[in-house]
Amino acid sequence: MHHAIDFIQDLAVIMLLAGIVTVIFNRFRQPVVLGYIVAGVIIGPYTPPFALIHDEKTIGILAELGVVFLMFSLGLEFSLRKLARVGVTAFVAALTEIVLMLWIGYEIGRFFGWKAMDSIFLGAMLAISSTTIIVKALDELGMKKERFAQLIFGVLIVEDVLAIGMIALLSGIAISGSVDAGEATFTLGKLLLFMVVSLVVGILLVPRILGYVAKFKSDEMLLVVVLGLCFGFCLLVIQMGYSVALGAFLIGAIMAEARELHTIERLVAPLRDMFSAIFFVTIGLLLDPHVLSTYIVPILVITVAVVVGKIVSCGLGAFMSGQDGRTSMRVGMGLSQIGEFSFIIASLGLSLKVTSDFLYPIAVAVSVITTLLTPYLIRGADPFTGWLGRVMPGRLSYVLGQYTQWLQSIQLTGDSAAIVGIVRRIVVSVAINLALVVTIFLGGAFFYRRLAELMSPWVRDPSLQSAVVWGGALVVSLPFLIAVYRKLKSLSLLLVELSVPPSLTGRYTLQVRRVVAEILPIAAMVGVILLVAALSASILPSTEMIVLIVAGTLVLAVVMRSWFVRMHAKLQIALKETMEHQPESDHGGGPQGGGGSH
Repeated sequence: MHHAIDFIQDLAVIMLLAGIVTVIFNRFRQPVVLGYIVAGVIIGPYTPPFALIHDEKTIGILAELGVVFLMFSLGLEFSLRKLARVGVTAFVAALTEIVLMLWIGYEIGRFFGWKAMDSIFLGAMLAISSTTIIVKALDELGMKKERFAQLIFGVLIVEDVLAIGMIALLSGIAISGSVDAGEATFTLGKLLLFMVVSLVVGILLVPRILGYVAKFKSDEMLLVVVLGLCFGFCLLVIQMGYSVALGAFLIGAIMAEARELHTIERLVAPLRDMFSAIFFVTIGLLLDPHVLSTYIVPILVITVAVVVGKIVSCGLGAFMSGQDGRTSMRVGMGLSQIGEFSFIIASLGLSLKVTSDFLYPIAVAVSVITTLLTPYLIRGADPFTGWLGRVMPGRLSYVLGQYTQWLQSIQLTGDSAAIVGIVRRIVVSVAINLALVVTIFLGGAFFYRRLAELMSPWVRDPSLQSAVVWGGALVVSLPFLIAVYRKLKSLSLLLVELSVPPSLTGRYTLQVRRVVAEILPIAAMVGVILLVAALSASILPSTEMIVLIVAGTLVLAVVMRSWFVRMHAKLQIALKETMEHQPESDHGGGPQGGGGSH
């Protein structure tokens, strides 16, 4: 009972002070996130005369819920349609920024003599800009509709995806204690496979579940189901060895494709705002003024590195992808801060006990300073670009202008753009189907022991058990393997039409094209089978059994080909319908809150 009273007292102190400070910060038009951090500093254990928080462990658990709801809300804001629309600029700018800032952060850490793990985590903290703070600043400045703002939003979407991969990679590095290129590539490959399969399967199932629940017209029922799916998927992701942040983001992105998206956002918003507030307050709780004064030089150096590095990297990335100098500079100066992802990465380092205690408050201090600078940097982009244009040598200005015009002139149009679009769609379809095939076989290997135990009353021979599991996985994969073959054949026909001209083969053009068009997909399918065999090596039966299974499966594929094609087509149509729908308007509530996400 005494513990419960202490917890209620702590929660009351946090929420009351957070509310007061939030009102003050809102009055002075400052980001609410900063208000939460200040509230945490005020009630923290390092602020005299006495500590106001008694149960920091329980508050820390609530802060973890804040991470879940924060990432879940970011996932709801994310959309695969948005990712497809952001264009080359967003990908180039985000990749340039992340690579350069990772390197800068690592080098700064090594310069100050910090250990390698601190330097790696510092680089990751500096690599991702703050979605919450940037959207808030652009909204207050009335610039959300401008072209450079839309480019910034695109960069932020790509950053969110890459940040999730970075968190998973950092977890692997922290556990192994070293950075191995092969291991890192393998980790990223597994992560990409897991994300693709989760999104495809999730988009096929979750929106339909939510649609069924929504028919009961009960907000309470829908909210409970949404939270059940959210925490259930997070638990699955943890069991797979990934972070809870990844699970929350992925299930949010899956639910973003549901027709009930606006209703879900409205129902989740109060929970998101409350737990996100607690998360940011706990960040303030960990701030030790003594540590900040001790590390004031690194804080100032890192702040300058964030501002200058992001202006250069993001601006350069935007310019390299074909944007003019003014737009590129506005993109760079609009992304020059760090925020919520940096806190999550810093928390990851502390929870895994691989980073030093001083790194967390340094990241918070840098975030606070860069957040305060953000509106001024956005407003100062145009004057700075004008000054840069005046002092830049005329020859250099001419060359840069010609580069932009050249990039804009080589953009694909007409038939070329149509062909590239067709090839892209075929490649994406093949990749998704292959991901599903690989997952089926890896799942068979993962659950092999349990399946063998279930079969043991009827099939005792281990070789027969592996044959049943491997053969079952092959049969389940048939719709996707047939789809891969058909897509590869379509791609080969297209490529053959372009690469085998009549001037080269004369009157045998048709025959040559037909032979090449048959050889290419068959050769590719042999590669697919070898890949599957390698991935499922732990359950691979004897050579004789493999021959029998493959022969039987081929017969089944020929006999039931039309049924497999129809089944796959239904799945494809269901996926396409879910992706192409527009979320229904929510008539059930007021405006959404904005405390934890944009």
